[in-house]
Amino acid sequence: MTARLSDMTGFRAPSLIRNPHVQTLLPRILRPPPLVWRGEWFDLPDGDEVELGWVSPEPQDDEAPILVMFHGLEGSIASPYASAILGTAAHVGHRALIMHFRGCGSRPNRRPRAYHSGDTGDARVVLEELRRRYPLAPLRVCGVSLGGNMLLRLLAEPGSEVLGIASALVISAPLDLAACSERLSQGFSRVYERHLLKSLKRKVIPRLVSGELPLEASAEQVARVKRLRDYDDIITAPLHGFANAEDYYTRASSGPVLDRIAVPTWLVHAEDDPFMPADLLQRFPRRSAKLKVEVSRHGGHVGFMRGSGWRYTPWLEERTIQFLGG
Repeated sequence: MTARLSDMTGFRAPSLIRNPHVQTLLPRILRPPPLVWRGEWFDLPDGDEVELGWVSPEPQDDEAPILVMFHGLEGSIASPYASAILGTAAHVGHRALIMHFRGCGSRPNRRPRAYHSGDTGDARVVLEELRRRYPLAPLRVCGVSLGGNMLLRLLAEPGSEVLGIASALVISAPLDLAACSERLSQGFSRVYERHLLKSLKRKVIPRLVSGELPLEASAEQVARVKRLRDYDDIITAPLHGFANAEDYYTRASSGPVLDRIAVPTWLVHAEDDPFMPADLLQRFPRRSAKLKVEVSRHGGHVGFMRGSGWRYTPWLEERTIQFLGG
């Protein structure tokens, strides 16, 4: 099915903060109060672990609806969008939690591997466990940025219907990983690329020094990396069974599988997202009838800030309420 690109979100950016970088950075500057949460270390089948972050207070009713979030690259429950989305879900009575990807919780993961944009296995295991624990609870999922790409891949996999997902919300997903990696290396977007690389390097270099990772790359080589694509070429790809960055980007991108989405899904995207090429959505016109694409002219990358004067709030709170009520 070929979907229309004209479906617009209800978001309108105020004129003073329409710049895509202002939209992207403002949530990080006006950080909301941190969520109150408890951590649970969840064991994975291969002996590794991920940390689940459960927002407090948690519903007493085992049939209360659930919202699970999958965060972006190097994100966590401390990310501003987590406060906006999970906090809102908890406020309206949902059991809200985040699955931290391997190595993104409050301690390093055990196994000599990390996570990537197409790695659906851990999410599937966690969702199966939630269905086991709360068999009668409606289950909804949310993926942001990298987590959104991963979630779209999961929803397109054969048999995804058995997970019992009622609906999905995907925000600012990099549908074409190669094109988005290239975009991050251009202009002001390099600021974001450097920030992400700094976080990735901080985790991987000590593991290379200790000899923990089965990679040929040295700590000195990683320290010199300036582009996310080069990092993916020498770390992400070989660590997770890909031939190189190009192979990883090709096999893990969600754009080519949008026509296989089997769960009602809302994809929210801003045309001016500085992490992505302007024609990103036009590259993937074939989409499932289950997928609704919502586009705004402005919003940046996981920004979508609204308000006036000096009082700005995340529109994602409103979108979350609409999603949970739909």
